[in-house]
Amino acid sequence: MTGPAKPITLDSDPLAPYFIAPGWQVGNLLFLSGQASIGEDGSIVGEGDFDAQLAQTFANIARVLAAGGSDLSKVVKVTIYLTDMANFPKIVEARQRWFTPPYPADTTLEVRSLALPELMVEIDVIAAV
Repeated sequence: MTGPAKPITLDSDPLAPYFIAPGWQVGNLLFLSGQASIGEDGSIVGEGDFDAQLAQTFANIARVLAAGGSDLSKVVKVTIYLTDMANFPKIVEARQRWFTPPYPADTTLEVRSLALPELMVEIDVIAAV
């Protein structure tokens, strides 16, 4: 790794009220904070609709990656938090839609709840720059 660690910044950062950086670049890697279905204005997108929340979550991931000089094709590790493992088949479909071979390493787990009670999925990633 070369160079100092530096934060990834967004013009309109929905995580700022929670004192969370969208992510950090350390050398040639980006470490993103968990992304969920939160719009740029801080509102929940797709309350009660897993598909809408998943789409917004991936849009948020793509936005932070772009701000860090990367994209979804450079994701090497994904951690997915679900409040209901019944949605796992939709995660498998999403992997094929949002990623390309070779697919990133992955950990998927069910959690009791996420930071905001309306959220159904949260995803954090590590990507190359």
